[in-house]
Amino acid sequence: MTISRRALRRFAIAIALPALTVPFSAGATAQGVKARPSAPPTAANGGIIPLPLNPIVPPAQRACTSRTPSGLGYTVLRPGTGAMPGADATALVNYVGYLAATGVVFDQAMQSVMPVGEVIPGFSQGLQMVGRGGILRLCIPAALGYGAQASGPIPANADLVFQVEMLDFKTAAEIAELRRAAAAPEKPATPQP
Repeated sequence: MTISRRALRRFAIAIALPALTVPFSAGATAQGVKARPSAPPTAANGGIIPLPLNPIVPPAQRACTSRTPSGLGYTVLRPGTGAMPGADATALVNYVGYLAATGVVFDQAMQSVMPVGEVIPGFSQGLQMVGRGGILRLCIPAALGYGAQASGPIPANADLVFQVEMLDFKTAAEIAELRRAAAAPEKPATPQP
């Protein structure tokens, strides 16, 4: 005798459904045996975590140890190696951005492509200060950020802090060469005698 899949599924549902609808008493297990009492559940504050999750960065990680003449604050967290990108370069970075006053994270990304000269002035200056593999904390005053204009979750006149890791960068000349190579037609293989 063969049982069809449909019949087997109906049988499984008929057996499982009543078991799922039977309420368990406190401390009871599925077999009806009393379990040892455990500590009562604790709730941190019982509230729902608002989404998206916006962590708060502690005050110690909102400060910078050095300043440039333009007013950009920075702390080298890990020195980079080799050359540093110019304003015409395109960088590949990991970063997290947060408000200096409160530590509220407003943006973060991994392996993000950043045209160095096309971001806010403080971020652009900071990218030009780190080689590959380096990590900087940038303390960007509002004048080098968004100024008096609000931008999404960033209020007007907000000082910003970014932690930036320079993964890699390409100069404008390297990007132009890569584009030329990609656009060039493939040459047929030369037959060997």
